Amino acid sequence: MNSSKHTELANHAWSVADLLRGDYKQSDYGKVILPFTVLRRLECVLEPTRQKVAETAALYEDQEIDGDHFLRRASGHSFYNKSALTLKKIAADPQNMAKNLTVYVGSFSENATDVLDKFEFAQQIKKLDAAGLLYKVVGKFTDLDLRPEVVPNHNMGYIFEELIRRFAEQSNETAGEHFTPREVIKLMVNLLIAPDGDALSVPGVVRTVMDPACGTGGMLSAAEEHIKALNPDATVEVYGQELNPESWAICRSDLMIKGQDPENIAFGNSFSDPGQKRGEKFDYLLANPPFGVEWKKVKEEVEYEHRNLGEAGRFGAGLPRINDGSFLFLQHMISMMKPVDVNGGGGSRIAIVFNGSPLFSGAAGSGESEIRRWILENDWLEAIVALPDQLFYNTGISTYFWILTNRKDAEHKGKVVLLDARDQWVKMRKSLGDKRKELGDGENGKPNHIADITRLYGDAVAAAADAEHPLHSKVRVFDNSAFGYQRITVERPLKLRFELTEETLEALDTSKVFQKLPNASVLFDAFKSMNVRSWATKSEAWVALKDAAVAAGTTWPTGAPFNKTLRDSVGVRAPEGEVQKVKGQTEPDSELRDYENVPLGEDVEKYLKREVHPHVPDAWIDHTKTKIGYEIPFTRHFYVYEPPRPLADIDAELKELEAEIQALLGEVTE
Repeated sequence: MNSSKHTELANHAWSVADLLRGDYKQSDYGKVILPFTVLRRLECVLEPTRQKVAETAALYEDQEIDGDHFLRRASGHSFYNKSALTLKKIAADPQNMAKNLTVYVGSFSENATDVLDKFEFAQQIKKLDAAGLLYKVVGKFTDLDLRPEVVPNHNMGYIFEELIRRFAEQSNETAGEHFTPREVIKLMVNLLIAPDGDALSVPGVVRTVMDPACGTGGMLSAAEEHIKALNPDATVEVYGQELNPESWAICRSDLMIKGQDPENIAFGNSFSDPGQKRGEKFDYLLANPPFGVEWKKVKEEVEYEHRNLGEAGRFGAGLPRINDGSFLFLQHMISMMKPVDVNGGGGSRIAIVFNGSPLFSGAAGSGESEIRRWILENDWLEAIVALPDQLFYNTGISTYFWILTNRKDAEHKGKVVLLDARDQWVKMRKSLGDKRKELGDGENGKPNHIADITRLYGDAVAAAADAEHPLHSKVRVFDNSAFGYQRITVERPLKLRFELTEETLEALDTSKVFQKLPNASVLFDAFKSMNVRSWATKSEAWVALKDAAVAAGTTWPTGAPFNKTLRDSVGVRAPEGEVQKVKGQTEPDSELRDYENVPLGEDVEKYLKREVHPHVPDAWIDHTKTKIGYEIPFTRHFYVYEPPRPLADIDAELKELEAEIQALLGEVTE
């Protein structure tokens, strides 16, 4: 089926919106259109065995035996409907339409009614009936031909995604929270599975695939199709979890139709209520989690697991900032990787879509940096692939694939591949939201970007090492440690001269420590009577100030708080001032404190001598404050300097524009 056909079918379903206008808000159209589309699809799939199921249901109607197993076998699917009703029969009896439709929906097997319940379908039937719209809506869907021989499962996924995209636009939601462009999924699955081609071709191979933010199940379907293409006899079990009820219902119904176990798709939040059993592992994990979504709602549960389970839990490496849960998804997925056995078997591969933030957000010691450090020091990160911008429906920003595995081959051990595919795109004939670009798949005269990127990914290490390779500039390979750095604290001595001025006396007089002194007013008057004075050293200043206090007939306060307050008040920073000491050690000036990032493994003292001392020879490193950080400056590694245009060219262009403006002004004034 071509794209125009599934767009035509989606348009047919969405045309119901014309009937709903006025009785429903635009943002609620999907609450009717989506469940009716699912219901019609289920009906079309069950049509060939409907009579056989009805006969089987009649056999067990008056018996105490649970006929569920036999009904499933009669339907040929993991679900069934015991009723003799169809949407066409229901439409033929307008007087009893709401009642019959409710009976019809209730006659589905429990796993199918669970799907329709997530759409709150019973409430929609009542609302449509009360508005006098139920007859018209049901009539629309009886004409929608969604038989599998007309609309294969793969194309049905496109129709659901198109409807959800429209629903999201009407609701002002972000379509990216629901699904990913199919050509992006295809590339992602290619990179995830490509190294395993030989293993997947083994007869009887079984593979499990998991998506913890599965949406309508597009990624799971693509992974299953890819593995089946390599080995038609392979067994592929898909698992997932989804928070959005409509997307969950569509994904679950899709699995039922395909013969997969719908119970494998859990509903709920992957962080606070993971649908899979603790300790359950998978061969492949892939996800496109929402970009930059905060995790405040599950903060308590996530922090509890981080604090109490540590490395035994999912979030032991660290917690990202509250406004971006991307790294929580990745840690959750890493916790579900299969361990590698002693013979080198087992293990898992992960592919996840991120925006640019996880590459570098967070300074050394932050949650994000610690998570990157944990991933790199465990040698799990295989590659990062930069994608074109304007590739997704809800955002025009640049995105990246992160590919991770705990079973790297010898060529990739201890290394990370950076692959720049930002120029691999074709312009779409018609934009869809923010999506204006797409990856070519070689069809309809388009270049095959998907195959080209997949091929380069497999050849990345060799391409990076060969300066003559035609795509050498698009690949970089680094040791894991290349992304690490030491965040050093560079201190400089506190240098002060001491002055009595109106400003310094006011600072002293308003300080809390000075105000609490019983003889504060006497001391202040004594200091003020000295007029403006200046001293080069603290000892000289203190002798003079003490003499003034004695002359005024008062005592000199004891204790460190007063001495510090007096010094901070009358001490003035000066490059030629006296270096201050604390217990014989040079006191650092917090205002002159600086930070430097030194590559991991480099001697920081040599760095200080080479980079800092020529400018500030009295600086030193406070080693107690040194932190290890990790960041991946992707764009820096692919930056190509472009010299500015010659001034003569710019000047000529400006003169040309001026001439055009003058000509236009002349036309206006005529």
